Amino acid sequence: MVENRPYLTVLSHLVVILGIIITVMPIWITFVASTHPIEHIMDGTIPMWPGDKFFENYATVLGAGVADAGGIPVGTMLFNSLVMALSITIGKIAISLIAAYAIVYFDFPFRMACFWLIFITLMLPVEVRILPTFAVVANLGLLNSYVGLSLPLIASATATFLFRQFFLTVPEELAEAARIDGAGPWKFFKDILLPLSRTNIAALFVILFIYGWNQYLWPLLVTTDESFYTIVMGIQRMTQAAESLPLWHLVMATTMLAMLPPVIVVVVMQKLFVKGLVETEK
Repeated sequence: MVENRPYLTVLSHLVVILGIIITVMPIWITFVASTHPIEHIMDGTIPMWPGDKFFENYATVLGAGVADAGGIPVGTMLFNSLVMALSITIGKIAISLIAAYAIVYFDFPFRMACFWLIFITLMLPVEVRILPTFAVVANLGLLNSYVGLSLPLIASATATFLFRQFFLTVPEELAEAARIDGAGPWKFFKDILLPLSRTNIAALFVILFIYGWNQYLWPLLVTTDESFYTIVMGIQRMTQAAESLPLWHLVMATTMLAMLPPVIVVVVMQKLFVKGLVETEK
């Protein structure tokens, strides 16, 4: 029985409102700064209300770009980040699904040894193996390419483990019934396991998309051609102006644009994302 105590309701609402303010305030300041001229940002005061340079600032970063970021339009960098994030996300999910399916439903020598070898790679993040990975990519001639940006990051031990654990909860009778009905391994995987994995795929899609979108170190190493810069690299270059102060109003406009794709993905897939994290029965 839950007691109805008005002061607890008020307190809980105050805590939620405080959390919203703490979360939203930096985003609001970023947006406001992106609508003012640089003079208003550099005069020592922080504007709290939008200015009159919204269209001008956003047209500048989307059109001509910023010289400190190589003069590449933000639209190009957003496209590069989108290609990289989608390639990493789809690649990780596809490879992990197939690997987990093979480990759970196929009986082959050293099956569990293969699984543990995959699982052990969790202890080797990109930063640890980055030099040999870079050497392989360079020797294959994949520098300054979308393949070089994405391919070394598409293997995922975490996703493989999660799909394996889910496949283990699928009743064995389901596989036997499919086998009796004449369904082969591919049909069983495509028509039964994939639909059952929909919420898990959605949850992983959101997490992996944000992971790929926010990549910085790897694109910095494999990209020297400015036309392949990602949005995170562009923001970093804008803030590291060598001979002048950063154009903070344009940096903030670029930051706001960089937040849009992850936010859209989270909002669109919110219901499936939550189901994939909390649902115990499929």
